[in-house]
Amino acid sequence: MIPLLKGIENRSGFSAFNLGVMAGLAHFLSLIYWIIVVLEHYGNLGFITSLTALVLLSFYLSLFTGLFSCFTSFLKDSRFFVLFMACFWVGLEYAKAHFLTGFPWCLLGYSQFKQLYIIQIADLFGVYGLSFLIVVVNGVLYRALFSSPRPTGRVLRWEIPLAAILMMGTLSYGHYRLSNISLETDETKKINAAVIQGNIDQSLKWNPQFQAQTVLTYERLTQSTFSFEPQIIVWPETSLPFFFQNNRDFVPLIFSLSKKSGATLIFGSPAFKRTKGHVEFFNRAYMIEPRALDVSHYDKIHLVPFGEYVPLKKFLPFIHRLVQSAGDFTSGASALPLKTDGISVGVLICFEGIFPELARDLTANGATILVNLTNDAWYGMTSAPFQHLSMAVFRCVENRRPMLRAANTGISAFIGPDGRIQETSDLFSEAVLMQTISIPAPKKSLYTRIGDIFAAGLLVITFLKIFWIFFQRRRARKNGHTSLSA
Repeated sequence: MIPLLKGIENRSGFSAFNLGVMAGLAHFLSLIYWIIVVLEHYGNLGFITSLTALVLLSFYLSLFTGLFSCFTSFLKDSRFFVLFMACFWVGLEYAKAHFLTGFPWCLLGYSQFKQLYIIQIADLFGVYGLSFLIVVVNGVLYRALFSSPRPTGRVLRWEIPLAAILMMGTLSYGHYRLSNISLETDETKKINAAVIQGNIDQSLKWNPQFQAQTVLTYERLTQSTFSFEPQIIVWPETSLPFFFQNNRDFVPLIFSLSKKSGATLIFGSPAFKRTKGHVEFFNRAYMIEPRALDVSHYDKIHLVPFGEYVPLKKFLPFIHRLVQSAGDFTSGASALPLKTDGISVGVLICFEGIFPELARDLTANGATILVNLTNDAWYGMTSAPFQHLSMAVFRCVENRRPMLRAANTGISAFIGPDGRIQETSDLFSEAVLMQTISIPAPKKSLYTRIGDIFAAGLLVITFLKIFWIFFQRRRARKNGHTSLSA
């Protein structure tokens, strides 16, 4: 952030906003470039249309960087420059995560996903706590390096000690939490779990003539886990590319597979419901229990705009889905975990894994493990699957729950409650992952109990501070005008 802060130094609010937008564009165009692959290769849209969508989305996201730069330029000689700047950044991240259904992809805090000692504070403040820390440290470094005179007495007096205290506190808490988790997992219930990655070609996935081969692939890979005696087996999102609820050809085989394995089988499949003369479609995760062969399900709540549904389609009838093959789905009703054999499973389907509040709701409602079913084949061989995995790490830390992640073409993974990525698959290959995982006690983290109060509070502070700045400026102009008149 230091180059951006140096760039907006001594600029007007409007000039700082423009520079922030330019910086945001450079960042987001290189971060989510894979949208072109999704739309052009798999969505069957032309390159120009796909590029336009990328530029428009990147420009929208860069507006938040522009606002941050504009607001920060107003601080200048503020006594609490670093703290208000961090409030601005996190408040805008929180707004971006909720405005227009939200797109919190790769927030600043996610950059630390491999730093286990640092990310443990996410069980207090969520990923936003990491963003706040990063901005504070960058702000102090900027002030120490570039303030005039350099370094200022103010920076030496309290801003550098503040950053040091925050870093030391973060690392100390991380050490404490990692030590506690090691002790807790030694005393908890353990189960064998398996994750199946079928590596089904996205261009063939929905071809009816390819359905039998898809099912046989998952059957073969699942049978290879039998010697491990798993209690839970997880397949990816829409691993069964047909309506499981009324399919007569393959449903008996699926039930038989669960019964033979002795494992609870969790998998994705589209579903439908007829209501009042029309049909609603759902992106669904099913769970089959081997003994009673009971079937329960979870319907995806947070759908992908223009991919799985059209926002405000009553008012925008001329807008069609960007990805026609994705479907026109209805959002699920509630974030309730699926229960099996004393285990409560919180299911997140694909895109839902980037929304902290969904995993939190599932955990608050009793989930003891998290399961993420996804189909990242849309991204092709890009950085997107790696970005997607990095964000899943924080759902585990925030709620102190392990995660089983099944992806059609990768990256499938086991993630511990401390955010440690224990095992991963390769991209675009068949894979079977098997691990013995610990089922944590139902104790809830502070974040699970209070949610994003920290980030929401910083958004309120941002509004109040900006209001106060404009009020002060207006009063100064008014007083100046009065003095001139006198």
